[in-house]
Amino acid sequence: MNNLCVAHRGASGEAPENTLIAARHAMAYPFVQWMEIDVQLSKDQIPVVIHDDWVNRTTNGKGKVADYTAEELANLDAGRWFGRSFEGEPVPTLEQMLHATAGRCRLNIELKTLGSNYPEIEQKVVELLYKYNLQFDTVITSFDPDTLYNVKKISPDIVTGLIIDASPSQLIAELNRLEAAFLSIGYTQITPHRLQEWHQAGLTVMAWTVNDAATMRRLMEMNANLMICTNYPDRYAQALSM
Repeated sequence: MNNLCVAHRGASGEAPENTLIAARHAMAYPFVQWMEIDVQLSKDQIPVVIHDDWVNRTTNGKGKVADYTAEELANLDAGRWFGRSFEGEPVPTLEQMLHATAGRCRLNIELKTLGSNYPEIEQKVVELLYKYNLQFDTVITSFDPDTLYNVKKISPDIVTGLIIDASPSQLIAELNRLEAAFLSIGYTQITPHRLQEWHQAGLTVMAWTVNDAATMRRLMEMNANLMICTNYPDRYAQALSM
């Protein structure tokens, strides 16, 4: 089977999500060619890799990401919550993540723009991709259609993708309107018929977040081009051998 494995927030089932050590764990698996990460902006307008708008859940800090500078975020402990052996792991910048993964693993960068006020995030992320010559090797995704529209205005070269956990009847038309060639969709929305329609429309489809081997195997058997996003890349290996 050719289904590509995408490590969700790095290998987040075995290391603290969205950290450099989670990325290293993911890249230790030879079949992990993609990794999904989440990006927000710090107080000083630097793209940083963290999922929540607030730092409380995954660090020892309190408050909104946007109220911390990138340096202050780096001084938070983003690993201890996951396990004592990860104590001291910082919140990385996107540039640090690009430096760590370039040439080794492609990135699906989710821009966390819904409910936030990051008017410059698209421009700053695109600039970093060009700096590292990764504009053709990266996908930028979002739940927010306006974000995808903004990315395409800045750079038509970058592939964009809508994140959704539904399957509205006009989904393909909406993706065409946005010039988005990538669909990131909750795996429970996927059926063989829908998957065939999406692929016939020229879309690349990624199923999220699939964390048991049996479900992975079932999805793989629907279509070899379906990307599988998981917290547990080791379970992807199990699914291949089932």
